[in-house]
Amino acid sequence: MAEGSMLTPEHVYVHADALKSRRCTLAENVIITHVEGLVRLRGYPHVLTDFVGTPLAGQVDKVVTEYDEDKVEKLADATLVVHVYDVSYDDSGLEELEDGMTAANHWVLPSMHLEGLWETLIYDRPIKNELLSYSSTALLFADKKVDPNIISWNKVVLLHGPPGTGKTSLCKALAQKLTIRLRSRFAQGQLLEINSHSLFSKWFSESGKLVMKMFQKIQTLIDDGTTLVFVLIDEVESLAHCRSAAIGGNEPSDAIRVVNALLTQIDIMKRYPNVFILTTSNISGVIDLAFVDRADFKYHLDYPSQTCISKIFMSCMEELRRVSIINDTSSF
Repeated sequence: MAEGSMLTPEHVYVHADALKSRRCTLAENVIITHVEGLVRLRGYPHVLTDFVGTPLAGQVDKVVTEYDEDKVEKLADATLVVHVYDVSYDDSGLEELEDGMTAANHWVLPSMHLEGLWETLIYDRPIKNELLSYSSTALLFADKKVDPNIISWNKVVLLHGPPGTGKTSLCKALAQKLTIRLRSRFAQGQLLEINSHSLFSKWFSESGKLVMKMFQKIQTLIDDGTTLVFVLIDEVESLAHCRSAAIGGNEPSDAIRVVNALLTQIDIMKRYPNVFILTTSNISGVIDLAFVDRADFKYHLDYPSQTCISKIFMSCMEELRRVSIINDTSSF
């Protein structure tokens, strides 16, 4: 089966993401047919890289399958959805505003630099599936033209929690994964990682205007309906600091203008079906409540449990075995 809908609760889906090699000559429908057969033949392995003796040899670099582990007993009746894609090998570009100030890093998706990131992220709760389901619902609402005056839907994600818990990596991985899964709908993805500290602190007196200029650049990408755009604002509290502190005289009035500018742009962008705003925060308690209210998906990422740490450690060991740095008889 070619690309279709993402995760839905009433049926079990197995998604197989097939990365084409740089010298691939096979037509996409041919790749899909062979991937379907091979994945079923080999029992739905999570990663396939050995294609020797098959028509996919030299044509596909790897196939990654993903499904709900709680429904593994239903795989025989599952619908297999194959997503064939290639990646950009370019490094991230820089988006500059006035005086050469770097305001954002710009990635063309899918990117080789983000390849495999989604699979390496391990959490105690199924946040990755929840994010995919949320994204699928957001696009469904847009397709069905759900009245935003009745059901407000901003396509804003807020991941918050202590440093080092994988918030930024998860945002980047989600952008990559959605671009792959939605190739039948969007020709490519664009990820802009906004440098909020540079916008706010280096040009403090003009930061409100700079926020507006940055989003004007983003608007040019959104206007291309064939492009799926992701705006990543890391440490969003730098731009969306609580305005009550400024009103109380503890913060300069420019802080209010920055928050107002950010909220205005979010309200503008929610009208477009091809944009998601992904944000992270280490100290969510200082974020302006109006911004928090606009986040449809809010999730607290804490430090991993002992069980999760063990899984992460085992994945590291498997990688060292893969590259023959260690073997099963190695000792430390």
